[in-house]
Amino acid sequence: MRKKRQGSGQNNFSILTVDDDPIMTSTLQAYFQRSGYTVDVENDPCAAIERVRRKHYDILLLDFLMTPISGDQVVEEIRKFNREIFIILLTGHKSVAPPIKTIRELDIQGYYEKDERFDQLELLVESCAKSIIQMQTIQSYKNGLSVIMDSLPAIYHLQSFEHIMGVILKTAGALFPAEGYVLELSPEFTQAEEYEDPENLIQVQGETEGCPEITKMSVWEGASSAAVVYEEPWIILPFQNAAGKTIGLLSAKVAEKPREDRFQLLEVFSKQVSVALSNVLLHSLVEKKNNELTKAYAHLRSSYVEIVEALRILVDARDTYTRGHSDRVAECAFLIAKAMGKDGAYCERVRIAGLFHDIGKIGVSDEVLLKKDALTQEEFAIIKKHPQDGARILSVLSMFQEIAPIVRAHHERIDGKGYPDGLRGNEIPEEARIIAVADAFDAMTSNRTYRKALSVKEAADELKKGKNTQFDPEAVEAFFSSGYSVFK
Repeated sequence: MRKKRQGSGQNNFSILTVDDDPIMTSTLQAYFQRSGYTVDVENDPCAAIERVRRKHYDILLLDFLMTPISGDQVVEEIRKFNREIFIILLTGHKSVAPPIKTIRELDIQGYYEKDERFDQLELLVESCAKSIIQMQTIQSYKNGLSVIMDSLPAIYHLQSFEHIMGVILKTAGALFPAEGYVLELSPEFTQAEEYEDPENLIQVQGETEGCPEITKMSVWEGASSAAVVYEEPWIILPFQNAAGKTIGLLSAKVAEKPREDRFQLLEVFSKQVSVALSNVLLHSLVEKKNNELTKAYAHLRSSYVEIVEALRILVDARDTYTRGHSDRVAECAFLIAKAMGKDGAYCERVRIAGLFHDIGKIGVSDEVLLKKDALTQEEFAIIKKHPQDGARILSVLSMFQEIAPIVRAHHERIDGKGYPDGLRGNEIPEEARIIAVADAFDAMTSNRTYRKALSVKEAADELKKGKNTQFDPEAVEAFFSSGYSVFK
């Protein structure tokens, strides 16, 4: 017996075990309940489908050979409405094991050959549980990053310090609910705006009794750290200017120590607030602090690059079917440019443009972007705006200005039937023609909500058919000589 099972408590994972043999389902239920799982049983495969539809389960243990329908048929039905549940098929013998192709197509996490011991099955279940935790952590991090990004326009806007402090407190409340918050700003802020009472710089929300004594004069004298710290039961976020001097502090009383991923989010939030506060303060003191203002702008530009990259990651993460698409397009476009004999700077420019080619989709609603049915003309018109929207986002920074025209033109066609400008032939930037080939190939070989992926050969044939109409022939030939399709 594995040590983990001794004295196991509740672990918050739910399992549905399905087998037309009641003895088997009862045995599995007893075994995994002792390991701390919540386990339901079902002996009718058809009823199991409806149970998964009505109730949330993390893991499904499913017999392969059942009547009136087999396990793979059950999975096929479940995958039509649930792609999150982890599924393990149980088989009685190797000769009746499900084909590998079936396991891949139905996104089955594994299969187990039944025997008298369940050690190997427990390992599979534990592996699923770890994967679920990782996915939940990633989702939580993504949601937290969205909260931060939604607050940035208001934080960066040059308004009164009281207004910015209110936005900071509101965002903090969404990131980590707490019993109380204390937000303090450096006395430097009293030099920038007129205050009747400088003590009003301290803004309080909720119960703050016992706030840690690392604030006020000791902090403003420079005794502080740039890292987010936890001093039970308080989380402390320092805000620092570009010179590393503390200009603000947020303390929050929490029920328990946050997870590591939450600390990472708080550090991102702390950095963004630091830049915003520095920017506002330096604008207010522009005549006295001109050198510091220059440093703040440099810091702000660096932060904007981080934000654009975060936006790109969120675009990919919004749809499980296109996750990693931009990275693959960037890699493929880089190899095409290299196969065309381009120099390192050119290849790198193509790679960066490939990474950001779909950045404009950040402004497309989920209802349109993730729609499973055919798009209406109005919805397709919204999608078609993403090249110019992406170019507009990138053109804000001088370092991306040579990338913006490439992103704008990546959906143009050689025959002039593309969008948004109807460019044709050599009117289209060569880098955009390269990305168009890489983008089309990855899209064709990836599963989408409305169709299954084409094979590599089928996608390659489509590229050949599109030469001189949709695609640049030189870019297509370079694609085949690049070797990318071999590793797809």
